[in-house]
Amino acid sequence: MFATSGNAQLAYSSSGAGDPVLLIHAGVTDKRSWRHLTDRLTPDHQVLAYDQRGFGETTYRPEAHSPATDAVAVLDAAGLDRVAVVGCSLGGGVAVELALAHPDRVARLVLIAPDVTGAPWLDEYPEPINTLGQNLDAADDAGDVDEVNRLEAWLWLDGPTAPEGRVGGEARQLFLDMNGLALRNESPGDSIKPDSVWEELSRIASPTLLLVGELDLPDRLDVCAGMADRMPYAQLTTLPGVAHLPHLENDETCLAAITSFLGP
Repeated sequence: MFATSGNAQLAYSSSGAGDPVLLIHAGVTDKRSWRHLTDRLTPDHQVLAYDQRGFGETTYRPEAHSPATDAVAVLDAAGLDRVAVVGCSLGGGVAVELALAHPDRVARLVLIAPDVTGAPWLDEYPEPINTLGQNLDAADDAGDVDEVNRLEAWLWLDGPTAPEGRVGGEARQLFLDMNGLALRNESPGDSIKPDSVWEELSRIASPTLLLVGELDLPDRLDVCAGMADRMPYAQLTTLPGVAHLPHLENDETCLAAITSFLGP
């Protein structure tokens, strides 16, 4: 199925029945990353997952666009007015922007290590994270897409201080496929975002579950803690032994927390 937004045809899937949930993927994956969570939610929920511009099966012509407006287009195409929204990283930032711009559309939020504009991100990281980042930059400058993909799997899937290959098997192969496709896609154009969401977090009235893996980048943990302080109806859970994409790892603590928070 596809939802039209500007010059994009946003590919989305819908499964299950019950209280609806919208899933918004990270900037190194696509809608396939939610397969384990979808399996947990579909007995009690209608689950929508879509590919953002530049990812998965979505087609587009480059243009300035609002990711939050794209999310609304998916909801409208599916005929849904008000949903719970689960977002990871880039998708978590979109979920927050959606909640601020269209609070009537968002019943609950689950945010996994979300990107939030204006947050106090670190300019420099300690070792060995700094060296991993330098190697990533060098591979990107050289146009070595396969090397960028390998290093991004280490950074985001394994965790930057964990051994490379901590996560293997189907999860790693799927990451490399999803991110490899995104790395080779044409840029979708400028993303229109608020200058600073960080200062607006106190306006979010939706009950919110914040999740962050203990093996993620250190500023991800700090930003999630700061969000929990700023958002009046937020609770924070730190997930042991996982990094940036715990749902892709099929982490039981992550999946159980989301399932419990969203309810039957």
